[in-house]
Amino acid sequence: MTPDLERAYGEPHRRYHTRRHIEQCLALLDKVPDLTEAELQTLTYAIWWHDAVYDATASDNEAKSAEMAKRDLRDLDVGIHARDEVARLILLTAGHAVEEGDRLGEILVSIDLSILGAPPTAYDAYAVAVRAEYAHVPDDLWRAGRARVLQRFLDAPVIYPDPAFADWLEPQARANLTRELASLS
Repeated sequence: MTPDLERAYGEPHRRYHTRRHIEQCLALLDKVPDLTEAELQTLTYAIWWHDAVYDATASDNEAKSAEMAKRDLRDLDVGIHARDEVARLILLTAGHAVEEGDRLGEILVSIDLSILGAPPTAYDAYAVAVRAEYAHVPDDLWRAGRARVLQRFLDAPVIYPDPAFADWLEPQARANLTRELASLS
């Protein structure tokens, strides 16, 4: 990890989007089978940098994180094609939409969303942490906005674009999202 990343993930306003989230994502990546060394390295970089810039009042966090990754990876002598692929993957985490057949995108987005399919107590801790990151938003606006986000996930044919993650986490994610959505009304 670079000093800039260390500082970023230690920012005091972060409650969920911390180094712990990155470490949990990396642990899940370790369990993904059949990745080449290059794919594993690309996904590792994408995980490390995907939330490097996190400001709950901004809408361009992923774009800024992708730019930071490209800059930092250039300084680490990572080739331009790898840097571009890492940036592309990071940008996918903005909307969590992945084109069919984009295996690395499917894996990264599924890993990033894995918390949605966590056991209820872990999911509830995540929900509390995200609310703390958005403490500046009044409760009525938070409930309405959060409900839209949760409903968007529930309306999707699948939450996890990677089939293995979908088989493993989809039922629990839908149960968690439904439960939180009900608590917001």
